[in-house]
Amino acid sequence: MNVSFFKKITCLFLILLFSKGRSALKIGDYYTIPPYSFQIAVLKYNGGGDWYANLETSVPNLIKFCNDNIKTTINPEQAIVDAGSVEIYNYPFVHMTGHGNVIFSNQEAENLRNYLMAGGFLHVSDNYGMDKFIRVQLKKVFPELDLVELPFNHPVYHQKFEFANGLPKVHEHENAAPKGYGLIYKGRLVCFYDFECDLGDGWESPEIHKDSEETRTKALKMGANLISYAFMGFDKK
Repeated sequence: MNVSFFKKITCLFLILLFSKGRSALKIGDYYTIPPYSFQIAVLKYNGGGDWYANLETSVPNLIKFCNDNIKTTINPEQAIVDAGSVEIYNYPFVHMTGHGNVIFSNQEAENLRNYLMAGGFLHVSDNYGMDKFIRVQLKKVFPELDLVELPFNHPVYHQKFEFANGLPKVHEHENAAPKGYGLIYKGRLVCFYDFECDLGDGWESPEIHKDSEETRTKALKMGANLISYAFMGFDKK
């Protein structure tokens, strides 16, 4: 057997064995593990709603917080993925936000469904005004499932950071308590929806919304819990 070929195969096998899902890059005759384990994405959707709300600093700030505080190795550059694109399978965690209308075509709904059934995770953050639209569209993705309010003892609130009373309140919209809803498929939370909370706004840089450092930190900690839950197992802390 060609020694160079054997070396390539051996390196590739070891990378697949120990990289925990990282993609191997070929450099010359060798394979290497990149510095980042995975990348997360913002969902681009149709319907006229502003899918790009908070795009500049929100998710990048969350990524930095997670890499610094829960020892993830997420690519600091967020991706943008269309709801109907096969590229969505490259991103184990997808964030979605906006203020207005959302429309998933039948193909997009099927693509999202298959992605979530295959192990993907969708976080929807209502930036105010999204609720009446996203509920209808999520029903199109999983007609057999209902959004359920998660109890405060759900593991998503008890990862690295403790939230004994559920979601933190980030922004006042209707002066109502924040609520965390989920779609649960075969016992697994595949979609987390924060309502009357606005986690995505809380992740933004302080000069944008003038939130207190305490409020921003709570929002980032809850976001880190979502990342931890989606990537590291349901009960790890």
